[in-house]
Amino acid sequence: NYQNLVKDVLENGEYKESARKGLPGTYSLFGTRLEFNLLEGFPILTTKRMFWKGIVVELLWFLQGRTDLKYLVDRGVNIWNKDAYRFDSKKAGVKFDDLEDYKNYVRFKNEGNLLGDLGNIYGYQWRRKRGDQVQDVIDKIQTNPYGRYKIIDAWSPEDFDNMALPPCHLLYQFNCVIRDGVKFLDMQMYQRSVDTFLGLPFNLSSGALLLSIIAKITGSVARRFIWIGGDTHIYENHIDACQELLERDPYDKPELRINRSITSLEDIEERVKHTDFELVGYNSHDKIKAELNA
Repeated sequence: NYQNLVKDVLENGEYKESARKGLPGTYSLFGTRLEFNLLEGFPILTTKRMFWKGIVVELLWFLQGRTDLKYLVDRGVNIWNKDAYRFDSKKAGVKFDDLEDYKNYVRFKNEGNLLGDLGNIYGYQWRRKRGDQVQDVIDKIQTNPYGRYKIIDAWSPEDFDNMALPPCHLLYQFNCVIRDGVKFLDMQMYQRSVDTFLGLPFNLSSGALLLSIIAKITGSVARRFIWIGGDTHIYENHIDACQELLERDPYDKPELRINRSITSLEDIEERVKHTDFELVGYNSHDKIKAELNA
């Protein structure tokens, strides 16, 4: 599915100059869709090696309602460093020698958490902005599974000035179907903008993991994950990397194994670690390097 989408964007995408100064142009399709059956395996890219630890740590960070960079860098996940550095430099006018200097400050010297908070991003939106939207979804799955109000909404334009980055994946709707006493759980995610080569593989696995965790908490079986893309683009400087990826044959999907009982969000906050999430049978090709256009 993913390779077909990459090919479609390369062949049929319309060229656009960058909306942000200093970034490459893109080839873009608007309105794309992918669907995965989690009963057949976990959707993680096998045509290049994926940073599974980073996918899990970031999602646990979101689910805890956290927005602090220190949580991530303490666990060796540096995917938000550039955005945090840019946000703090603009907000506080503080200058550092380089990104590594900033990371070390946040990790070791940041008394009082004066820097290194990314503002009202995903975790804040999910757990605090409109009450606890994640808990509300869990409650509705358990008490009214056929209700159609099971939505997490992360889009808050009034908070953009206090965000390191406005949300790219911004709406998540859950659907329940009960068959022969088994409650199956589906999720559809809408993403307004996506870097197809670097961002989308990460987002797909993160979305499928979110569905799997909510299913675990609610005693459901994770089934269909549907991803809807808005501006689905490939940067000009990623085209060679995409071509290399398309020449590779995928391996079979692995199985997600959650090696800990998870019955509530409190478990996520207090006990669950990234090592509790195991991909059984994950084989992949080597990494393909590409520049992060941030």
